[in-house]
Amino acid sequence: MVNAWATAQQVIDTTGVSVTDAQLAQAQDDIEIFTNRVYEDTPRIRQRDLYWLGRAVARQAAWLAGQFGLETRLDATQIQQDQVSSTLTGDGLVLAPMAARALRRVSWMRSRTVHIRSALEGAGPLVGNPLLDSADNSQPWVPYPGGA
Repeated sequence: MVNAWATAQQVIDTTGVSVTDAQLAQAQDDIEIFTNRVYEDTPRIRQRDLYWLGRAVARQAAWLAGQFGLETRLDATQIQQDQVSSTLTGDGLVLAPMAARALRRVSWMRSRTVHIRSALEGAGPLVGNPLLDSADNSQPWVPYPGGA
């Protein structure tokens, strides 16, 4: 039994390809490298993300079954041979295309937008001790009403 986000039966159900435990373990390792998450983190990963990680491992395992010399390939983006050339994405030689699509659906792998509040929206609620010097930037400035 391999500790992976997908089983050999799920690979068959998803892709129709039979894989060995070694190929499944290699696929799991590949996906861990690309996601920067390890199988032991599974209890801390959301169910939706586990679903897509399982799909990515299944697709990667099926793709690995048809690859040869994967561990000894060069890192290239363009290949030319006999008047034929092909251009690949950066990970095209090591990551299955459908696994890459599944990984783009994992929450921490998607692009995010960060909303920066404008001066009109204000700084928001005060967090922490308002008397600290570090809190000065979160408070609006008003002139001191008292004398010199």
